[in-house]
Amino acid sequence: MRSLDQYCDASRKVLNHCVGDIVQGVFLEDGRILKERFAKTYRIKEIDDKLRGSRTRREAKILQKLEMINFPAPKLIKSDEKEQILIEKIDGKLVKDILEKKDYNHLSEEIGKKVAILHNNLIIHGDLTTSNMIYSKEVYFIDFGLSFFSEKAEDKAVDLHLLKEALESKHYKIWEKAFKIVLESYKKEANKSHETLKRLEAVEKRGRYRAKHGS
Repeated sequence: MRSLDQYCDASRKVLNHCVGDIVQGVFLEDGRILKERFAKTYRIKEIDDKLRGSRTRREAKILQKLEMINFPAPKLIKSDEKEQILIEKIDGKLVKDILEKKDYNHLSEEIGKKVAILHNNLIIHGDLTTSNMIYSKEVYFIDFGLSFFSEKAEDKAVDLHLLKEALESKHYKIWEKAFKIVLESYKKEANKSHETLKRLEAVEKRGRYRAKHGS
């Protein structure tokens, strides 16, 4: 197999992400995606290298775990354990483009169930939006660049809260019904769902307080 650096020389289409790290996604000719975390020049090099390496290894580890549990997500092909990962490209339509056009009840139920599966396996996505979901016969979750492992109810609740905010922002006509279905499905599937949903209420209460008081 070619090195990841050699893959960069392939004819490609570039997709840029800014999610804390500066990440570039390169669509390669063979239908794969090369993701690279770029250096941040304002950081001390040794610290930056360590951070990028740990985040790259963590994302790779999560993708391996997802494949192990047969979760619909891109498969990890290769990682340099420093700044690059090579992953499978999922073909399909972004859920953000179809949620209001298809049966959003069914899609919302499926999303809730799959978030529960992640949380049951102690995986926090970190960026749950319909832009990070692709529909191809079923819903695939993508972009695990902010993901991490945690068993804390707080982290799971924040994950759900981010999804709620994304639905409200991008699907304002249906977001309330859609999120209600998500939570109902999540509650059926998730371990200790009562604890997580109770914590979600606290997270949302904090959000309302900050919005009201401007802090």
